[in-house]
Amino acid sequence: MTVQPPIPFAPQSPEQVSFDRHELGQILTLYGRMVALGEWRDYGISHLRDMAVFSIFRRTAENPLYRIEKRPKLRARQGTYAVVAMDGQILRRGQDLAQVLRVLERKLIRPVD
Repeated sequence: MTVQPPIPFAPQSPEQVSFDRHELGQILTLYGRMVALGEWRDYGISHLRDMAVFSIFRRTAENPLYRIEKRPKLRARQGTYAVVAMDGQILRRGQDLAQVLRVLERKLIRPVD
């Protein structure tokens, strides 16, 4: 009888990509401020095999105004995080989520009359 040695466990990628607690904290802080201003009203979170998406809506029945995407496979090229507008235009990409979210924080700055 021939006994084969066990196959070493290969590091497997997770079945789906998700936001961790720190990332969600940063996103929800910005979201809360925009809700308080009356700009945003709803959100949705999708965890897919290759990316995680936080979608921001003005109203529930509309297409998302913005999508905050996390794509770990793009870490070495363009950056893990991206903010995408409603028309598909990529507003900002990068490795640091706080830096990427700054493109949306500019919407908080308004002129005072």
